[in-house]
Amino acid sequence: MTENVPAVETGSRPAPWVLDGLLGIGVTLVVSLFIAADINNTDPDGWAYLWAIGLGAPMLARRHYPMIVVVLSAVGVVAYYASGYPAIGVAVPLAAAVFSAAEYGRAATSIVASVAVLIISTWYRLAIGQAPGVVVYELPGHALLLAGAIAFGDSVRSRRELRQKSSQIAALTVERYAREADKRAMSERLSIARELHDSVGHALTVVALHTQIAEEALDSDEVTEADSAAAREALAIIASTTSTTFEDLRRTVASLRKEDGAARPPLRINDLESAIFPAKQAGLDVQAHVSVESQLPHTVEAAVFRIVQESITNVVRHADAAHVNVDIRQADDAVVVSVVNDSRSGAIELSDDRDCAGSGLEGMRERAHLLGGTFSAGPEDASFAVRASFPLAVTA
Repeated sequence: MTENVPAVETGSRPAPWVLDGLLGIGVTLVVSLFIAADINNTDPDGWAYLWAIGLGAPMLARRHYPMIVVVLSAVGVVAYYASGYPAIGVAVPLAAAVFSAAEYGRAATSIVASVAVLIISTWYRLAIGQAPGVVVYELPGHALLLAGAIAFGDSVRSRRELRQKSSQIAALTVERYAREADKRAMSERLSIARELHDSVGHALTVVALHTQIAEEALDSDEVTEADSAAAREALAIIASTTSTTFEDLRRTVASLRKEDGAARPPLRINDLESAIFPAKQAGLDVQAHVSVESQLPHTVEAAVFRIVQESITNVVRHADAAHVNVDIRQADDAVVVSVVNDSRSGAIELSDDRDCAGSGLEGMRERAHLLGGTFSAGPEDASFAVRASFPLAVTA
């Protein structure tokens, strides 16, 4: 079974097996040079060089089986000396194996194998009669070389993990910014959709209403002066409404293009007459009551205006009503808005029609919730009511 070791980043570097092969060849060459040096004058035969190959070959499996490689290398070094071959040191043939094990998270195995080989080597050399001074003199050098190989392997592993974590953090950061950008874009799209629905829907209602008035005034065999005056007034209102709506659309397009277009005039409660004008022109009895003691945030005033405007638009377009009551009052730390008409066939029945009142109701609900307020719409007794409240301390 393959051991669970970290994946190696390749990028544009040579394939991992090429690097492992080069490391194995390096181990084989270094050990062969030590054998050829024959510092003890033992005149080694050709079999000794097979041990060099045997110590280098496991490097090909160091990434997948680091623990097995370090154990085989340690056993190989001990077996080599037990076979009576020339001295090749302890640290040199074992350094690559303990480095590889530490590189792939097996530092403990590397330390245990190194200590075990050093102990066995020291005991063996003293047992065969080598001078204790020489053994003690060489021991720190072997220990430091093995310790350095383990430390280097562990640092390589740490740097690789740090790069991987940095890459993950960078990817998560990019993803988070992308989500935030999408969220901002969606929020802007919804805001534009609400504005266009409310302003254009209101304008179209006014245009349709006064077009009907003009048609009725002129649809007779004898057109009186009063009929002509009513038709001219209706056409003037249509022209004014379309001009104002076109200007709003121009400002919206300019803002989308990031042009330095004129800013949209803020919507104010004081301009509420323009919102309820279509209902009056349609012959409805409109009663408006405003009781606000303090200056409201601009966002709250705009939301109040749009809710009243859209409610009136829905009444004119969809409800069979004769009376409409608009009430705006400041209560404690909130502003409460209610638009009540005396018809039960209001926008609630049309809420499934996303092109009609449904999108208007949803837009009003979104406006209220975005500012931390509440919204409701539905039949109440013998009437249909739209109610909303906005905190004076705006949360959005």
